[in-house]
Amino acid sequence: MIQIDDINLPPHNIEAEKWVLCWALMDNDLIRMYDGDWLMSQDFYQREHWMIYKAIQELWTQRRTIDALTVADQLTKNNEIDLIWGTDYLYELSSFLISTSSCWEYSKIVKDKAVLRNILKVSQKIIWDVYQQKDTSEILDDIEKKIFELTQQKMWDSMMKISDILKQRIESYMEIVDNPEKANEKKVLSWYSWLDNYLTWFKAWELIIVAARPSMWKTSFAINILTNVALKQNKSVVLLTLEMQSESIVDRIISEVSRVPMYKITKWNLEEEDFANIGEAIEALGETKIYIDDKWAYTVPQLKSKLRKLKIEKWSLDLVIVDYLQLMHWVTYNSNNKVQEISEISRWLKELSKELEVPIIALSQLSRAVEQRVDKKPQLSDLRESWAIEQDADAVIMLHREDYYDQDTDRKWATDVCIRKNRNWAVWEIELQFEKEIMKFTEKATKKSDNTY
Repeated sequence: MIQIDDINLPPHNIEAEKWVLCWALMDNDLIRMYDGDWLMSQDFYQREHWMIYKAIQELWTQRRTIDALTVADQLTKNNEIDLIWGTDYLYELSSFLISTSSCWEYSKIVKDKAVLRNILKVSQKIIWDVYQQKDTSEILDDIEKKIFELTQQKMWDSMMKISDILKQRIESYMEIVDNPEKANEKKVLSWYSWLDNYLTWFKAWELIIVAARPSMWKTSFAINILTNVALKQNKSVVLLTLEMQSESIVDRIISEVSRVPMYKITKWNLEEEDFANIGEAIEALGETKIYIDDKWAYTVPQLKSKLRKLKIEKWSLDLVIVDYLQLMHWVTYNSNNKVQEISEISRWLKELSKELEVPIIALSQLSRAVEQRVDKKPQLSDLRESWAIEQDADAVIMLHREDYYDQDTDRKWATDVCIRKNRNWAVWEIELQFEKEIMKFTEKATKKSDNTY
């Protein structure tokens, strides 16, 4: 019969914890099942057990034999041997069972109980925040974030020892050596060779800003990248736009892929050959994982919710494009301080890229200061509204058209792609040619300049 004291205790299973520890002490190969993020020392309810498991993981990292004697030695080095009832308890655990046939089931019990305790902890915090009458949108955002973390099973401390990180990196390097094709699976490429070379592709946790004055075709540039990532790499790409309707976006993509001029599509002036090319493009695009939202929420918390939900439901999210930064709102629709608001949004985009482990490309307007200079080529100081954009971004790409300001230039339809900030490597400029009829950037055979720092 269940006692009232049992009801008040957090979810746990001491017997399962003992079985897991016994398996690790009996069969060193079984620790591979608990290696990495699957089962952590914090997942054990009994304090003595998580100290023992931590010692086992440390021995595993050192590639040392794991048994009662070596674990006792490691616990002694950690000044924890007396806290686990001494060496006798380790020998007791070693003889706790005979068979190791059900190790996976019992390790899953330990993990499940840890998840339930975390749910209880999150629920208690939510109840506390409600009674404190905190801001409703703040509470809802916190709930969504915590639930997303629970679904991703990220119940470990974000503070990591360098030895743990090094171990993960070594395993990643070895995986690439054994399976070279794995390296390309993780890359999100623009498919503009010089851009991918210097940025070393778009990485998870990165915020990339694409900035320009109006009529520099920055939306077309973003759409070209979106199409390349989806068609050539079969990756999941999300475009969130407040500037254009989804139908207009799709028309641009169809024009780019089919090479049917955009004016023909918008005017419905299509010939039989055009229909055939459009049909092939539609068939190819129908197989892609492109998601477009032209009615996306105007506030940051609502946008967070959409992206988290998409990643959970589709099990994949490889690139997010936001068009554009200055049209976003933080929480309220009417902000008295746009500079502060953009700073908050920029910081949040960087945090979200880390949370979702996905690169985010955010388009941004530039200030009118560009128009007042003799040299119209944009600089970092031209970023509109806030210096925080420059600070938060991992890379800043600026577009410039010489023929927009000088009608007599011989560089018609040429666009300078200026990398003004690059945490990964160098800053430089290249020249792309814009095929206006199909709204597509193409790469020249040689780069324009190579200015490194």
